[in-house]
Amino acid sequence: MAKATNKPQSLHLKNKHLKGYNFTELCVACPVLKKFVFTNKFGTETIDFANAEGIKELNTALLLTYYNIKFWKFPDDNLCPPIPGRVDYVHYLGDVLRNSGISDKATILDIGTGATCIYPLLGNAEYNWNFTGTDIDKKSLKTAQEIINKNDLTGKIQLVYQPNPAHIFEGIISENNYFSATMCNPPFYKSQEEAMQANARKLEGLGKRSEGRNFSGKQQELWYTGGEKAFIHTYAYESSKFKTNCFWFTTLVSKKENAESLLPSLKKLGATAIKMIPMHQGNKVTRIVAWTFLSKTEQDKWN
Repeated sequence: MAKATNKPQSLHLKNKHLKGYNFTELCVACPVLKKFVFTNKFGTETIDFANAEGIKELNTALLLTYYNIKFWKFPDDNLCPPIPGRVDYVHYLGDVLRNSGISDKATILDIGTGATCIYPLLGNAEYNWNFTGTDIDKKSLKTAQEIINKNDLTGKIQLVYQPNPAHIFEGIISENNYFSATMCNPPFYKSQEEAMQANARKLEGLGKRSEGRNFSGKQQELWYTGGEKAFIHTYAYESSKFKTNCFWFTTLVSKKENAESLLPSLKKLGATAIKMIPMHQGNKVTRIVAWTFLSKTEQDKWN
Protein backbone atom coordinates (compact mmCIF):
# COMPACT_ATOMS: atom_id res chain seq x y z
CA MET A 1 0.00 0.00 0.00
CA ALA A 2 1.41 3.40 -0.99
CA LYS A 3 1.89 5.79 1.87
CA ALA A 4 0.65 9.34 1.20
CA THR A 5 2.20 12.16 3.16
CA ASN A 6 0.11 14.91 4.75
CA LYS A 7 -1.07 17.10 1.92
CA PRO A 8 1.09 20.22 1.66
CA GLN A 9 -0.56 23.49 0.69
CA SER A 10 2.44 25.03 -1.03
CA LEU A 11 6.05 24.36 -1.92
CA HIS A 12 8.36 22.27 0.26
CA LEU A 13 9.42 24.10 3.42
CA LYS A 14 13.06 24.01 2.28
CA ASN A 15 12.21 25.54 -1.09
CA LYS A 16 13.92 28.93 -1.44
CA HIS A 17 10.98 30.20 -3.51
CA LEU A 18 8.34 29.48 -0.88
CA LYS A 19 7.60 33.19 -0.42
CA GLY A 20 7.59 34.11 -4.09
CA TYR A 21 10.05 36.11 -6.18
CA ASN A 22 12.15 39.09 -5.10
CA PHE A 23 12.34 40.80 -8.49
CA THR A 24 14.56 43.60 -7.19
CA GLU A 25 17.18 41.07 -6.15
CA LEU A 26 16.74 39.01 -9.33
CA CYS A 27 17.10 42.02 -11.62
CA VAL A 28 20.38 42.97 -9.93
CA ALA A 29 21.73 39.50 -10.69
CA CYS A 30 20.25 39.41 -14.19
CA PRO A 31 19.60 42.97 -15.50
CA VAL A 32 18.01 41.74 -18.75
CA LEU A 33 15.09 40.43 -16.67
CA LYS A 34 14.10 43.99 -15.79
CA LYS A 35 12.43 44.65 -19.15
CA PHE A 36 9.96 41.82 -18.47
CA VAL A 37 8.95 42.96 -14.97
CA PHE A 38 5.86 45.07 -14.38
CA THR A 39 3.51 45.91 -11.51
CA ASN A 40 0.11 44.25 -11.80
CA LYS A 41 -3.27 45.64 -10.72
CA PHE A 42 -2.69 44.29 -7.21
CA GLY A 43 0.49 46.31 -6.84
CA THR A 44 2.72 43.24 -7.08
CA GLU A 45 5.80 42.96 -9.28
CA THR A 46 5.53 40.06 -11.74
CA ILE A 47 6.16 39.02 -15.33
CA ASP A 48 3.93 37.79 -18.14
CA PHE A 49 4.04 34.01 -17.64
CA ALA A 50 2.86 33.48 -21.21
CA ASN A 51 6.06 35.13 -22.49
CA ALA A 52 8.59 32.35 -23.13
CA GLU A 53 11.56 34.75 -23.26
CA GLY A 54 10.62 36.34 -19.95
CA ILE A 55 10.18 32.95 -18.28
CA LYS A 56 13.61 31.85 -19.48
CA GLU A 57 15.25 34.99 -18.09
CA LEU A 58 13.42 34.56 -14.77
CA ASN A 59 14.65 31.00 -14.35
CA THR A 60 18.17 32.00 -15.39
CA ALA A 61 18.14 34.69 -12.71
CA LEU A 62 16.85 32.24 -10.08
CA LEU A 63 19.65 29.79 -10.85
CA LEU A 64 22.31 32.48 -10.64
CA THR A 65 20.94 34.15 -7.49
CA TYR A 66 20.10 31.09 -5.39
CA TYR A 67 22.11 28.18 -6.81
CA ASN A 68 25.32 29.82 -8.11
CA ILE A 69 24.72 28.58 -11.66
CA LYS A 70 26.57 31.20 -13.70
CA PHE A 71 25.96 29.74 -17.17
CA TRP A 72 22.63 28.29 -18.31
CA LYS A 73 22.06 28.67 -22.03
CA PHE A 74 20.13 26.30 -24.27
CA PRO A 75 18.15 26.45 -27.55
CA ASP A 76 14.69 27.99 -27.44
CA ASP A 77 13.12 24.79 -28.78
CA ASN A 78 14.10 22.92 -25.61
CA LEU A 79 11.79 22.80 -22.62
CA CYS A 80 12.41 25.59 -20.09
CA PRO A 81 11.83 24.07 -16.64
CA PRO A 82 10.28 26.17 -13.84
CA ILE A 83 12.87 26.19 -11.06
CA PRO A 84 10.51 26.23 -8.01
CA GLY A 85 8.72 23.07 -9.12
CA ARG A 86 11.89 21.26 -10.12
CA VAL A 87 13.68 21.99 -6.85
CA ASP A 88 10.59 20.81 -4.95
CA TYR A 89 11.15 17.31 -6.41
CA VAL A 90 14.77 17.52 -5.26
CA HIS A 91 13.77 18.41 -1.69
CA TYR A 92 11.12 15.69 -1.42
CA LEU A 93 13.64 13.17 -2.73
CA GLY A 94 16.05 14.48 -0.11
CA ASP A 95 13.46 13.65 2.55
CA VAL A 96 13.06 10.11 1.20
CA LEU A 97 16.82 9.52 1.19
CA ARG A 98 17.34 10.99 4.65
CA ASN A 99 14.52 8.87 6.09
CA SER A 100 16.21 5.82 4.59
CA GLY A 101 19.49 6.62 6.29
CA ILE A 102 21.24 7.53 3.05
CA SER A 103 23.99 10.08 3.52
CA ASP A 104 24.44 13.35 1.66
CA LYS A 105 26.89 11.58 -0.65
CA ALA A 106 24.04 10.18 -2.71
CA THR A 107 24.42 9.18 -6.34
CA ILE A 108 21.38 9.94 -8.49
CA LEU A 109 20.41 8.69 -11.95
CA ASP A 110 18.42 11.35 -13.84
CA ILE A 111 16.40 9.88 -16.71
CA GLY A 112 15.83 12.38 -19.53
CA THR A 113 18.12 15.08 -18.18
CA GLY A 114 17.55 17.25 -21.25
CA ALA A 115 19.52 20.21 -22.56
CA THR A 116 19.02 22.19 -19.33
CA CYS A 117 20.47 19.51 -17.01
CA ILE A 118 18.17 20.97 -14.37
CA TYR A 119 17.87 18.18 -11.80
CA PRO A 120 21.63 17.54 -11.60
CA LEU A 121 22.29 21.27 -11.23
CA LEU A 122 19.75 21.70 -8.44
CA GLY A 123 20.49 18.41 -6.66
CA ASN A 124 24.19 19.18 -6.58
CA ALA A 125 23.64 22.79 -5.45
CA GLU A 126 21.25 21.87 -2.62
CA TYR A 127 22.65 18.52 -1.42
CA ASN A 128 26.02 18.02 -3.12
CA TRP A 129 24.70 14.85 -4.78
CA ASN A 130 26.58 13.22 -7.64
CA PHE A 131 24.58 12.66 -10.83
CA THR A 132 24.49 10.59 -13.97
CA GLY A 133 22.13 12.14 -16.51
CA THR A 134 20.78 10.24 -19.52
CA ASP A 135 19.01 11.32 -22.70
CA ILE A 136 18.09 9.94 -26.12
CA ASP A 137 18.95 13.23 -27.86
CA LYS A 138 22.65 13.85 -28.58
CA LYS A 139 22.16 17.57 -29.20
CA SER A 140 20.55 18.00 -25.80
CA LEU A 141 23.43 16.15 -24.15
CA LYS A 142 25.95 18.37 -25.95
CA THR A 143 24.20 21.48 -24.63
CA ALA A 144 23.97 20.00 -21.12
CA GLN A 145 27.68 19.16 -21.20
CA GLU A 146 28.52 22.78 -22.02
CA ILE A 147 26.47 23.89 -19.00
CA ILE A 148 28.31 21.37 -16.80
CA ASN A 149 31.72 22.44 -18.10
CA LYS A 150 31.12 26.17 -17.70
CA ASN A 151 29.89 25.71 -14.12
CA ASP A 152 32.91 23.56 -13.17
CA LEU A 153 30.76 20.52 -12.37
CA THR A 154 32.51 17.87 -14.45
CA GLY A 155 33.53 16.01 -11.29
CA LYS A 156 29.94 15.91 -10.00
CA ILE A 157 27.77 15.33 -13.09
CA GLN A 158 28.35 12.89 -15.93
CA LEU A 159 26.16 12.31 -18.98
CA VAL A 160 25.32 9.08 -20.79
CA TYR A 161 23.63 8.70 -24.17
CA GLN A 162 20.72 6.26 -24.39
CA PRO A 163 20.89 4.95 -27.98
CA ASN A 164 17.61 3.03 -27.82
CA PRO A 165 14.55 5.26 -27.23
CA ALA A 166 12.48 2.16 -26.44
CA HIS A 167 14.53 1.58 -23.29
CA ILE A 168 14.96 3.56 -20.10
CA PHE A 169 17.33 1.72 -17.75
CA GLU A 170 18.49 -1.02 -20.11
CA GLY A 171 21.75 0.01 -21.72
CA ILE A 172 22.38 2.52 -18.91
CA ILE A 173 22.62 0.53 -15.67
CA SER A 174 25.26 -2.18 -15.72
CA GLU A 175 25.78 -4.98 -13.22
CA ASN A 176 28.27 -2.94 -11.17
CA ASN A 177 26.34 0.36 -11.21
CA TYR A 178 24.63 1.40 -7.97
CA PHE A 179 22.44 4.46 -7.43
CA SER A 180 20.83 5.89 -4.32
CA ALA A 181 17.82 6.94 -6.39
CA THR A 182 16.51 7.69 -9.85
CA MET A 183 14.63 10.81 -10.93
CA CYS A 184 12.45 11.38 -13.96
CA ASN A 185 10.09 14.00 -15.34
CA PRO A 186 8.28 11.90 -17.96
CA PRO A 187 6.62 13.16 -21.14
CA PHE A 188 3.01 14.01 -20.27
CA TYR A 189 1.27 13.74 -23.64
CA LYS A 190 0.42 11.08 -26.22
CA SER A 191 1.06 13.31 -29.25
CA GLN A 192 1.99 16.79 -30.43
CA GLU A 193 -1.69 17.54 -30.93
CA GLU A 194 -2.50 16.73 -27.30
CA ALA A 195 0.45 18.87 -26.14
CA MET A 196 -0.76 21.83 -28.23
CA GLN A 197 -4.30 21.50 -26.88
CA ALA A 198 -2.98 21.53 -23.31
CA ASN A 199 -0.87 24.60 -24.09
CA ALA A 200 -3.90 26.39 -25.57
CA ARG A 201 -5.86 25.73 -22.37
CA LYS A 202 -2.97 27.05 -20.30
CA LEU A 203 -2.75 30.24 -22.36
CA GLU A 204 -6.51 30.70 -22.13
CA GLY A 205 -6.19 30.50 -18.35
CA LEU A 206 -3.59 33.26 -18.54
CA GLY A 207 -5.91 35.36 -20.68
CA LYS A 208 -3.89 34.79 -23.86
CA ARG A 209 -4.76 33.40 -27.28
CA SER A 210 -2.80 30.52 -28.76
CA GLU A 211 -1.57 30.92 -32.33
CA GLY A 212 0.11 27.69 -33.42
CA ARG A 213 2.82 26.05 -31.39
CA ASN A 214 4.15 28.85 -29.19
CA PHE A 215 5.55 26.69 -26.40
CA SER A 216 8.98 25.15 -25.96
CA GLY A 217 9.88 21.50 -25.73
CA LYS A 218 11.13 18.80 -28.06
CA GLN A 219 9.16 15.68 -28.87
CA GLN A 220 10.98 13.43 -26.37
CA GLU A 221 10.40 16.05 -23.65
CA LEU A 222 6.67 16.42 -24.18
CA TRP A 223 5.06 13.36 -25.75
CA TYR A 224 5.47 9.59 -25.88
CA THR A 225 3.45 6.88 -27.61
CA GLY A 226 0.75 5.98 -25.11
CA GLY A 227 1.42 9.13 -23.08
CA GLU A 228 2.51 9.42 -19.47
CA LYS A 229 0.79 6.22 -18.40
CA ALA A 230 2.62 4.08 -20.95
CA PHE A 231 5.96 5.70 -20.11
CA ILE A 232 5.77 5.22 -16.36
CA HIS A 233 4.66 1.59 -16.72
CA THR A 234 7.67 0.92 -18.97
CA TYR A 235 9.83 2.75 -16.41
CA ALA A 236 8.47 0.55 -13.62
CA TYR A 237 8.89 -2.68 -15.59
CA GLU A 238 12.51 -1.92 -16.49
CA SER A 239 13.25 -0.90 -12.90
CA SER A 240 12.36 -4.45 -11.83
CA LYS A 241 15.31 -5.74 -13.88
CA PHE A 242 17.70 -3.79 -11.68
CA LYS A 243 16.18 -4.41 -8.26
CA THR A 244 19.41 -4.34 -6.28
CA ASN A 245 21.19 -1.64 -8.31
CA CYS A 246 19.13 1.22 -6.91
CA PHE A 247 17.62 1.95 -3.50
CA TRP A 248 14.74 4.19 -4.60
CA PHE A 249 13.25 4.42 -8.08
CA THR A 250 11.21 7.62 -8.41
CA THR A 251 9.27 9.50 -11.06
CA LEU A 252 7.00 12.49 -11.29
CA VAL A 253 3.42 11.71 -12.35
CA SER A 254 1.11 14.53 -13.40
CA LYS A 255 -2.20 12.67 -13.43
CA LYS A 256 -3.51 11.08 -10.25
CA GLU A 257 -5.19 8.22 -12.13
CA ASN A 258 -1.89 7.34 -13.82
CA ALA A 259 -0.12 7.23 -10.46
CA GLU A 260 -2.85 5.01 -9.01
CA SER A 261 -2.64 2.66 -12.00
CA LEU A 262 1.05 2.16 -11.27
CA LEU A 263 0.58 0.85 -7.72
CA PRO A 264 -0.77 -2.66 -8.46
CA SER A 265 1.84 -3.09 -11.18
CA LEU A 266 4.64 -2.24 -8.75
CA LYS A 267 3.31 -4.76 -6.24
CA LYS A 268 3.23 -7.48 -8.92
CA LEU A 269 6.80 -6.60 -9.87
CA GLY A 270 7.90 -7.14 -6.27
CA ALA A 271 8.22 -3.67 -4.79
CA THR A 272 8.72 -3.91 -1.02
CA ALA A 273 7.74 -0.30 -0.31
CA ILE A 274 5.87 2.33 -2.32
CA LYS A 275 5.40 6.02 -1.53
CA MET A 276 3.14 8.57 -3.20
CA ILE A 277 4.17 12.12 -2.33
CA PRO A 278 1.90 15.01 -3.43
CA MET A 279 3.45 18.30 -4.51
CA HIS A 280 1.61 21.62 -4.82
CA GLN A 281 2.60 24.70 -6.78
CA GLY A 282 -0.22 27.20 -6.82
CA ASN A 283 -3.30 25.43 -8.18
CA LYS A 284 -1.20 22.75 -9.85
CA VAL A 285 -0.97 19.38 -8.13
CA THR A 286 1.43 16.64 -9.15
CA ARG A 287 3.04 13.78 -7.27
CA ILE A 288 6.17 11.72 -6.90
CA VAL A 289 5.86 7.94 -6.92
CA ALA A 290 8.82 6.21 -5.25
CA TRP A 291 9.46 2.51 -4.78
CA THR A 292 12.15 0.09 -3.74
CA PHE A 293 12.66 -3.63 -4.30
CA LEU A 294 15.16 -4.01 -1.47
CA SER A 295 14.38 -6.16 1.54
CA LYS A 296 14.74 -4.67 5.01
CA THR A 297 18.09 -6.45 5.37
CA GLU A 298 19.31 -5.11 2.03
CA GLN A 299 18.18 -1.60 2.97
CA ASP A 300 20.05 -1.77 6.27
CA LYS A 301 23.22 -2.88 4.48
CA TRP A 302 23.01 -0.21 1.76
CA ASN A 303 25.26 2.31 3.51
